[in-house]
Amino acid sequence: MKYTVTHLKPFGILIEADGNDHHVKDLSTKMLKNYFEEEKLVVVRGFKTFDSSDDFAGYCERWGEVSLWPFGKVLELVRQNNPEDHIFDNNYVPLHWDGMYRPEVPEYQIFHCVDSPNIDQGGRTTFSNTSIAIDQSPAELVELWKNISVRYTRKMEFYESTTISPIVTKHPYREQFIMRYNEPPAKDIPDFINPPIIEFVGVEEDHLDEIQTQLRELLYSPQVYYAHTWQKNDIVISDNFTLLHGREAYTQDAPRHLQRVHVNSSPAFKNPGLESYR
Repeated sequence: MKYTVTHLKPFGILIEADGNDHHVKDLSTKMLKNYFEEEKLVVVRGFKTFDSSDDFAGYCERWGEVSLWPFGKVLELVRQNNPEDHIFDNNYVPLHWDGMYRPEVPEYQIFHCVDSPNIDQGGRTTFSNTSIAIDQSPAELVELWKNISVRYTRKMEFYESTTISPIVTKHPYREQFIMRYNEPPAKDIPDFINPPIIEFVGVEEDHLDEIQTQLRELLYSPQVYYAHTWQKNDIVISDNFTLLHGREAYTQDAPRHLQRVHVNSSPAFKNPGLESYR
């Protein structure tokens, strides 16, 4: 089997098939996990993929224990008519981490692109590498962020939950620091559907704008930020412990359809900041 490997900028790896005769299942999961450990983001392109959500979920079980949601294993990310939550809208989604409102925080996010927008229709999935962000930040700022926590409350179809986390905290299983931050929705988007309630703890009110501006400039800087332009049948595996992710807005009629599965670490990481969940 032939494929090419290209480093993405500023992080991540692209594995691209030479020809269309091979299935993504033919790629060694051990090899992909090694790339994942090094790069934090793995994009697999040009391979045959999955005919059903069950087939996709079965593939994801190669990576570990699949997290089960009320809707099952696979979340269908596609715009809904009259959506009740922003994940089913075509608006942008602020940077955040998955599982922040759940008892267990998954390590792997695995995406499958069923259908993709045209290049001029938007809808890129955005990723910010918080490990690089910390390394590139002044030590005094990192210490400040360690002492600021943010409490998030969110109610949607699948849960009603409150969680709290320092902006900078330790990686669950590595000797490094990461950032856990769900940025507030931009103030110039008044029609943002079902935003979380966000409360900063450990910072004076008159410093909030400055801190939020610093974080936004850092997390969207070219040195740490990657936006993925989807092509049909793309597979993307991202490190939910190290990266934050979001979405750019896309045109309402764009044929954007992603499937997403969460896979837990081994052992599964219990959410340390969960204050209430139902």
